[in-house]
Amino acid sequence: MEATDIRRTVELEDRHWWYRERRVMLARELRRLGPPGRALDIGAAGGGNTRVLVEHGWDALAADYSETAVELAVRRGLRAIHADACDLPLPGESFDLVLAFDVLEHIEDDHTAARELVRVLRPGGRALITVPCDMALWSAHDVASFHFRRYAREELAALLCGAGLVVDRMWSWNVLMRPIVAWRRKRIGGSDVTDVPRLVNLGLGAVVAAERYLPVKSLPGVTLVVRAHRPSSF
Repeated sequence: MEATDIRRTVELEDRHWWYRERRVMLARELRRLGPPGRALDIGAAGGGNTRVLVEHGWDALAADYSETAVELAVRRGLRAIHADACDLPLPGESFDLVLAFDVLEHIEDDHTAARELVRVLRPGGRALITVPCDMALWSAHDVASFHFRRYAREELAALLCGAGLVVDRMWSWNVLMRPIVAWRRKRIGGSDVTDVPRLVNLGLGAVVAAERYLPVKSLPGVTLVVRAHRPSSF
């Protein structure tokens, strides 16, 4: 991400419906993982998700390729390092959890990045990963966000399993919003992650929040979410 995009993310994420609901999803998954340990947040930007890890008791480290992102995360009181996701300056088997939210699509060599993610996980360690799904949704938003691809379920599963992870669960997120997202992104010339009026923000957040209770996770959405683990014998 460019420095301006990272600053915009930090400015928006505390109030924007998309970031807020993603943090809720992350918190829910963390509660399912059991006791906290050491966590690495790859592609952390300003550390919005790293803060969720810390709030849930994890000894969390933010890592990002952007020095601007690292600086902003440190200003928020987080531990952060400058790092390339394809060559992490960290010892192997040193984390109980690795988070990679909307990271792999930004990396041309996503196979190397996935292998690095697995390398730093201890045997039995968990990974939580999100990516944009379905090339049918490709638009100027993806170009403006410096994406190399959007993923199909089978493609993402093959990437992660080939790197050494076992996929425990994969599901869709932002399912109810998919028609709106597809319509809007055909009509704009750049990223659609922008500030919105308060009532609109509340309404969109409520739509996504409804997915917590509806049986829609197997349907096509805007994002794919994966919970996976590194097997004990690797």
